[in-house]
Amino acid sequence: MNAVLQYLQLLLLILFLHHASSHSIPIFNAIYSFGGAYEDTGNIAILAPTKPGYRLLLNPPYGETFFNRPTGRASDGRLVIDIIAGYLGLPFIPPSLAQDQDFSKGANFAVSGATTLNLTFFQQNNISNTLLLNTSLSIQIEWFENQKPSICNTRKFGDSDYLYMLLGGKTIDFVNSTVPLVVETIRSAAERLLTQGVMHLVVAGIIPNGCLPQILTYFASGNRSDYDSLGCLRVYNNIGMYHNALLRDEVKQLQVEYPQAKISFSQYYEPIIDFLKNSSQYGFASGTELRACCGTGEPFNFNSSAVCGQTGVPACPNFIYFYKLGWIALD
Repeated sequence: MNAVLQYLQLLLLILFLHHASSHSIPIFNAIYSFGGAYEDTGNIAILAPTKPGYRLLLNPPYGETFFNRPTGRASDGRLVIDIIAGYLGLPFIPPSLAQDQDFSKGANFAVSGATTLNLTFFQQNNISNTLLLNTSLSIQIEWFENQKPSICNTRKFGDSDYLYMLLGGKTIDFVNSTVPLVVETIRSAAERLLTQGVMHLVVAGIIPNGCLPQILTYFASGNRSDYDSLGCLRVYNNIGMYHNALLRDEVKQLQVEYPQAKISFSQYYEPIIDFLKNSSQYGFASGTELRACCGTGEPFNFNSSAVCGQTGVPACPNFIYFYKLGWIALD
């Protein structure tokens, strides 16, 4: 697939439905997830199986380390949402667009490449990308609302936005100016769920985009001061820090306004930075931290004309010693 998709993360919104328990830890009986490639368990393969950039998700090496076949997940194995479901004793959460599925234990509305902002925002600002689909956060919430009656009877986003803007030629100033809008859209979506009685909600921040192989390749700079001590591009990481700071504040405000609900902020940015600083402690080979595991080309193993899933493009021979940003080996 187009390598930009390998690292897209929008927002992770997960809501948990649980039944009463005498234990201090709630016993959850369903998960409903919204987001992008980090959460999509197969919707994109149903929605756009022949679309260039996405159809490669149906080719090896995707799925090879756990499912032994491609499943539509943008990973060689399980996703974070799969790990969470397993920890809670739940089955893998099926994609909401799948037919003949049992949604009594939850449904996954996430779609790879999805954005927080609606498609019209990108069209009005002349931001085009072949990966853009009409699968924004508000669309996913609508899917949830439409499916909710069946859920009850049988018995839950911003990197993509910023990456599409950057790859569409927009300036850093323009991207920064949209951060409050993206965060407000996330807050509105969260509030839309909370007003419908959701009692457990996780809202996730975004990753350090300035450390991604494709960002480091597309926006390489000859000025050493543009890079931090980890080799990441400062200005692109600053977008993530700004976004996360605003989003964390909004989550705190929601916690005040909805005290009956359990609302959590999940951080991706800081753990990834910690990993880059201490990669050897996690058993990863030194010098590979910023390289894509599956791909070609130097210095970051990224080449937009030969990306993961295409014939002849190798995955790393011993993936446990590589760190593909955003996809720490969990399997």
